[in-house]
Amino acid sequence: MARKIIVLGEVRDGSLRNVSFEAVAAAKTASEGGEVVGVLIGDSVNALSGELIHYGADRVITVENEKLKQYTPDGYSQALMAIIDAESPEGLIFGHTSLGKDLAPKVAAKLNSGLISDVTALEVAGGNLVFTRPIYSGKAFEKKIVTDGLVFATIRPNNISPLEKDESRSGETSSLSVDIKDLRTIIKEVVRKASEGVDLSEAKVIIAGGRGVKSEEGFEPLKELAKVLNGAVGASRGACDADYCDYSLQIGQTGKVVTPDLYIACGISGAIQHLAGMSNSKVIVAINKDPEANIFKVADYGIVGDLFEVVPLLTEEFRKILVNA
Repeated sequence: MARKIIVLGEVRDGSLRNVSFEAVAAAKTASEGGEVVGVLIGDSVNALSGELIHYGADRVITVENEKLKQYTPDGYSQALMAIIDAESPEGLIFGHTSLGKDLAPKVAAKLNSGLISDVTALEVAGGNLVFTRPIYSGKAFEKKIVTDGLVFATIRPNNISPLEKDESRSGETSSLSVDIKDLRTIIKEVVRKASEGVDLSEAKVIIAGGRGVKSEEGFEPLKELAKVLNGAVGASRGACDADYCDYSLQIGQTGKVVTPDLYIACGISGAIQHLAGMSNSKVIVAINKDPEANIFKVADYGIVGDLFEVVPLLTEEFRKILVNA
């Protein structure tokens, strides 16, 4: 069954987030040979249309308005509803990001549709779209289908591989003028607490620290290793509670859920709340002085030792390997 699927391309600091391309790949599967329509919303987004097409979108619709410079649920939902009215799609796919988790349920509720959130896999079976998502803090997975109404889904970053970029692909880009009005929220200033560099939720490599780092300065060796591996630094709730780092770095049941290719846990005991946020990482390396630490139960590789001795050695070895690569 061919379907028209809309994908919201998420723009941050003038560029598209990688999860946008993953959403396009998911939409390709969901469309079953139908049309994938990319959507870009903002005040200056036209220039990014080509990139969505190169990654698999058949065409792109942009909505530009100075009131859409910063994300607000009212402004973005007005723009997206106008596109839905004009296009009459069979489904919409978002990234499972702060923006997607806020906007998708708002629009789905307006259309009296359901929403399948935090999707990690998508397949077609028996004429239905089958979505796989984790439940019980990642201890089990469930498969869901939409039986009625529009298909709304948010996909977890780093789980569905984007299509290979093809710069020879071409597609139509059009703009839609939408009168954004009656905004109840006005963004006057955005203060970012997250560290500079690789986005934690989309990072392929994460170096995370727990109470074992002992202090704010204890994160410095982890930051150095992350820099060498072009990764991001994360933390357990224990490290955040102890004021070793900002809560924007927290990974776990009450923080961010991440699925990098490589997760290196340094001085993290492995409380179940933390495991809920990282246990689906492709490769987990644990560094801890306690050989009985719970983190070793989920780790693919374990190093029993002092992180302040082990991490600098790893950093030096990785540096040598990457220089010679």
